[in-house]
Amino acid sequence: MGSIAKVFILCVNRLLRESIARILTKRTDFEIVTAQVDRSTSCEQVRDAGADVLVLDSLDFLLDSFGSPSAAGRHDQSVKSVLIAMTDDRGSFLTAVRRGARGYVLQNASAADVVSAVRTVAEGHAACPPHYTGVLFDYVATQIVEFPNNQKHAQWGLTRREQQLIPLIGRGLSNKEIASHFNLSEQTVKNHIHRILRKVGVVDRLSISEVFQNKGIASITTHPGHSA
Repeated sequence: MGSIAKVFILCVNRLLRESIARILTKRTDFEIVTAQVDRSTSCEQVRDAGADVLVLDSLDFLLDSFGSPSAAGRHDQSVKSVLIAMTDDRGSFLTAVRRGARGYVLQNASAADVVSAVRTVAEGHAACPPHYTGVLFDYVATQIVEFPNNQKHAQWGLTRREQQLIPLIGRGLSNKEIASHFNLSEQTVKNHIHRILRKVGVVDRLSISEVFQNKGIASITTHPGHSA
């Protein structure tokens, strides 16, 4: 890398935060502009600090800062995010990618892996565990291929009722409002949403509508009383 990469470390775990700072400061190609845990930090503050790379140990900052899928797609890419010490979870990985992360490092990664990921992202590339490359290929394939509704149903294993919930989730309705719409109990709606999250492989409600926004499932009729 031809120039020094300025790194903003925003980690909840103090030991991890100090360890990452110590590892990177030993290198001549990194400069730590700040290392903190303040959850109120904004994207603007990170940019104003002159950071090239933002190192995080939690998805919360990306989810809070880019609260909707559409916002995530539009946010400023001048500061590139690297998530470290992450769980080996497909849903979390895809959520991180959709929220703009350029690096994803697992909990069992070595110090050398962390340094390599930060350097790779600083150079304008992306970094993730090798076994997630296939996950990305599969995810992109499901986004660009259009299927009839019955094929989508088979692909994701969603019941008719679960498909009917998609457009209401996308509109931001609460569990109580959805329950009222279908004459269901609120707990039943919670159970449906939990199963949708698991089947689709995402970790939050916002990601559900994003996954299906170009697949036509949101157009399914949502008349109350249809069976699951």
